[in-house]
Amino acid sequence: MHAIRQHEFGPPETLRYERVPDLEPAGDQVRIAVEASGVHFIDTAIRTGEGPAYYARPELPTVPGREVAGVIDAIGADVDESWAGRRVVAHLGLAGGGYADSAVAPGDALHEIPERLAADTAVAMIGTGRTAMAILERAALRPEDVVLVTAAAGGLGSLFVQAARNAGATVVGVAGGPEKTEAVRELGATAAVDYRASEWPDRVRDSLGGRELSVVLDGVGGDPGRRALELLGPGGRMLVFGWSSGRPTELTTSDIFARSLTVTSGFGPDMGSPQRKRELETRALAEAAAGQLVPLLSRFPLADAAAAHTALESRATVGKTVLIP
Repeated sequence: MHAIRQHEFGPPETLRYERVPDLEPAGDQVRIAVEASGVHFIDTAIRTGEGPAYYARPELPTVPGREVAGVIDAIGADVDESWAGRRVVAHLGLAGGGYADSAVAPGDALHEIPERLAADTAVAMIGTGRTAMAILERAALRPEDVVLVTAAAGGLGSLFVQAARNAGATVVGVAGGPEKTEAVRELGATAAVDYRASEWPDRVRDSLGGRELSVVLDGVGGDPGRRALELLGPGGRMLVFGWSSGRPTELTTSDIFARSLTVTSGFGPDMGSPQRKRELETRALAEAAAGQLVPLLSRFPLADAAAAHTALESRATVGKTVLIP
């Protein structure tokens, strides 16, 4: 089999396509002939050795990747034999091993891929999709809402635009560059604004024709997050689920009290439980199978994982990044 292995922490070039020994599943595992592997932005931080504290540094050499989809071609002694040959998707958790053409997964992590759902779509929904489900549940979008989504052409943002549209809300997507803003418009956004223009908040206001934002969904933080916060109208709510810019949005209690704002985490306190994660994964796959949420995808060959990381870090990708063996 072939896999992407990392022998040292550092730039994308540390990711190497290598032949490695074939895997055999343990008693409670299955082996999956991988058709698509998910790439997450956090993978790029782990690769450098400077990932967040809640992700322990992996022992080297390591095979990155936590999301895989494909066909089961071997099962462990303790796994129901009916799983053999089925198309499945699984989140591997902290175990990793997804950047490969073969991977092992625990039997209790498996979801059968709904009929007519492609492997790359399924892999986008098992991780990024489940996160979107959790955030959208807390956002509780309503038809009367006016929603701003930062990084609206990204893996999460593109799902949020569709969900807001489905809820009947007015939605403005902020993204970087004409290709991305056009993608946001095609997803059904009421307006799409290029954040690379210094006056982008004014363009957001102009697009709303006097209406004020009631919701901001932000995973960028930093200056874009701050400027999005300042666009919220009285009583507005902001859900924060990360800061891909490298620093959180700065705010004070004065910001909150001045306009009666609500600023909260996009994740509930039960997000870490296995039962909760599985529930969210099931819902995300069902939404994709029904055509309600269709992830945008940027595909790279497995051997070009380094190029995928480079593109992701330079904000050159659209939607969810996936590797295809």
